[in-house]
Amino acid sequence: MARKRHHYKRRVGATYEIDVTTFLNLMVVLIPFLLITAVFSRLTIVELNLPSAAGGPASNEDSFRVEVIVREEGMEISNGSATIASIPKKDEEYDLESLSELMVDLKREYPEHDAASVLMEPLIPYDHLIQVMDIVRAIEVPTGVEEEVELYALFSEISVGEAP
Repeated sequence: MARKRHHYKRRVGATYEIDVTTFLNLMVVLIPFLLITAVFSRLTIVELNLPSAAGGPASNEDSFRVEVIVREEGMEISNGSATIASIPKKDEEYDLESLSELMVDLKREYPEHDAASVLMEPLIPYDHLIQVMDIVRAIEVPTGVEEEVELYALFSEISVGEAP
């Protein structure tokens, strides 16, 4: 009896090709983007005390609080009840040097106070808010060694709000 042979094709190990080009393209774009956003998120954190909707209880303590009101025509500095100084614009720019000097004088007069409010009119650009907050928060003093400066805290507890 003759044996009949079956003619099945035998697979010897099929090779598959994996296309990772699209995955690599995604990683080339995604990884730098995530790294950049992670660095920027650390650099832009600023602690603020936002005013609450409900008024807090009145305290019997000294109610001195620095308020810097940024208006279209200039800046006003008040102590919470009366205007201390008014700084007009110079050449259509805010006089930030005068504000810095005034903040240093106020800190010398009231060294125990750390709270300040920056109040802005609605149409003032955001960049001016950041510049004023930086000046109210700290002052840069040159150390005398090349171009190094040292930061001294002025009014570090800053609240932001809309100008009355």
